[in-house]
Amino acid sequence: MNEGKEILKDSETQEEEKRNILQRLFVRRGCLQAVLLPFLAVLTAFVIGAVIIAVSSPEVLTTLRTEGLLNGLGAALNLVLESYVALFEGSFGSPARILRAMGSGEKRALLDAFRPLSESLVITTPYIFAGLGLALGFRGGLFNIGAEGQLFVGGLASVYVGYSITGLPWYLHLPLAMLAGILGGALWGAIPGFLKARTGAHEVINTIMMNYIAFRLTDHLLSGPMARPDGLPITPEIATSAYLPALFSRPMRVHVGFFLALGAAALVYWFLWKTTLGLEIRMVGANPHASRYAGIRIAPTIVITMALSAALAGLAGTSQILGVDHRMVRAFSTGYGFDAIALALLGNSHPVGVVLASLLFGFLRGGAARMQSIAGVPVEIIRIIQALVLIFVAAPEIIRGIYRLKVAREEERVLMRGWGS
Repeated sequence: MNEGKEILKDSETQEEEKRNILQRLFVRRGCLQAVLLPFLAVLTAFVIGAVIIAVSSPEVLTTLRTEGLLNGLGAALNLVLESYVALFEGSFGSPARILRAMGSGEKRALLDAFRPLSESLVITTPYIFAGLGLALGFRGGLFNIGAEGQLFVGGLASVYVGYSITGLPWYLHLPLAMLAGILGGALWGAIPGFLKARTGAHEVINTIMMNYIAFRLTDHLLSGPMARPDGLPITPEIATSAYLPALFSRPMRVHVGFFLALGAAALVYWFLWKTTLGLEIRMVGANPHASRYAGIRIAPTIVITMALSAALAGLAGTSQILGVDHRMVRAFSTGYGFDAIALALLGNSHPVGVVLASLLFGFLRGGAARMQSIAGVPVEIIRIIQALVLIFVAAPEIIRGIYRLKVAREEERVLMRGWGS
């Protein structure tokens, strides 16, 4: 009798071990595909971008007509290599120049060598803030298209506090200016959030309209109440006590805002996955009807979600004003808020994914100018590559079909869901 129990117990233990092994295999396969698919999406986008660079070059087409296929392919390959090397050097810096600067030990040479990397991080900083804002809204089931306008309002609020208040030490003035940007963006986002919660008005339409209001409001303020004394449509420069400190001396412009953005990503992760309110936001985004049945107040959650999303977008404008521009001009943003939609989608609305997507877009944008100046390739090619990356990430079946990647069987997906819940 005891032997039979021991045999049964051993059998159950073996079955449990098999289930644990299968679970680990399924989790590893899911993690591998989660990393592999975006990597292949980026790689494929660059390959297609290379084809576009080659076929849109008059020199390559002329070589094909006059010197034959082999010479034409060689010219195309040389152009693509030249373009992507220039893109890399414009994003990270020239490795040879960096090594020479490190060998010389001269501070000025080192700063010049690492300047491209600094500029890429400067571009990445508002991308992270704005992308996090939209990712938080997406997690709450809200498609916030108003990040660009919220960015403008956050910039307006921070620059006003930056130049109108004087005589404060930096440890008071800088937090006040940042808080003004946060509150300005949050207020601008809470308006469409309240309209949706109160009347059911769709947030996409409302946030788009709020963008135009923010743009025209900025034009009005810069042309009158907030214009410089000489009448130019530029605000006065903020006080140095409101500057976000630079990490290095000129010509490097990277500032502590980059690390604040990384800290914001960690804070958003903690908020969404470790707090009760974050859980409620994700529940409302996943199923508002079930959330209402569970006792969650939907309307306040919607307003809070939109306000928090817009506050992060406002920080994008604040970081650009306090860390780089130190004043505000018309159209000071070059599309950060609109690009943030792609960043949130590319990052799967996860803070880590948003940071990685922001770094990718920041480095691409940072190297685009050098690619155009060295290889003569228009900067619009970078936009094409960014769009291709987004398409391939949004439609992973294309990548699976190109590279013949296997999809997990239905029973495996069900098993994973059951154990992961």
